[in-house]
Amino acid sequence: MVKIHVKKGDESQFLYETSIDTQMADILKDCATIYNGRLKVDRICGEMEELAKHGVSLPPNMQGLTDEQVEELKLKDEWGEKCKPSGGVAFNKDKIGCRNGQAPTSKLAEVLTKTIKEAKDMISKKKVDADVQVTQKTVQDALDILRGAVTIVYPMGLPPHEPIRAEFENTEDLSGKQASLEVIDIDQASMWWAGKELLPHKKLGDFIGKNEKTKIVAKLQKRGQGAPSREPVVSQEEQKHMMAYYYRKQEDFKKLDKEQDDSFMDSKWADTHDLHRQFQGLNNIKWGPR
Repeated sequence: MVKIHVKKGDESQFLYETSIDTQMADILKDCATIYNGRLKVDRICGEMEELAKHGVSLPPNMQGLTDEQVEELKLKDEWGEKCKPSGGVAFNKDKIGCRNGQAPTSKLAEVLTKTIKEAKDMISKKKVDADVQVTQKTVQDALDILRGAVTIVYPMGLPPHEPIRAEFENTEDLSGKQASLEVIDIDQASMWWAGKELLPHKKLGDFIGKNEKTKIVAKLQKRGQGAPSREPVVSQEEQKHMMAYYYRKQEDFKKLDKEQDDSFMDSKWADTHDLHRQFQGLNNIKWGPR
């Protein structure tokens, strides 16, 4: 199987395995789906961290308001009463006013935090260094364990305006957010390798040859952005090792220079003619005036 180290810009994303006979259109669809799925898992984990600290999200018309403003406008969070965590509430006010402050108890909050870590590890970029691929199933498994943890802590469900619920139901609205710029539409995905765009209507083998054991570094991006920067001949890690090696060599040469220092030859005891001059009485002769 061909291994594709998928990058976005200069940043590693995941390892993908396929065959040289696979159509590039299928590879692009698969890689874009995995890439967007990883972004979704990251977004859900970020929201779940806040859920564990401050409880469910407030209705949009109450977010960012102070307690005085809420009371003055006579607003009420009806979903906050319906969607309470099992096992009781530990009040922790949200300083930015996005969540109702009715956080789960420490024991159930730990269930959320442990699941978040597990899900992040499943889709981690470190999988590339471990030579482990990430598939659509990997992403789906990460989403499933996150959904399961939320169900355990909130058996009554989450409010309809909760971002986590919208993510699970695929109804999230990312317009106007930084996250919308990161998502790559499947129809607009393109992949580049060795300065060439891997065109959708061709097979992978048309570009990289017929060796199934090939490993390449390809860059995923939106179509129409032009050719991305090519991979450096020497990686940053290899460059660090080279710099360290040459520094050690330089230090070794400095030590050798010190050990080969022959300045002692100018000392009086090293003068081979000194005894001869003493016998002839030619020692300590000064040629200047007395």
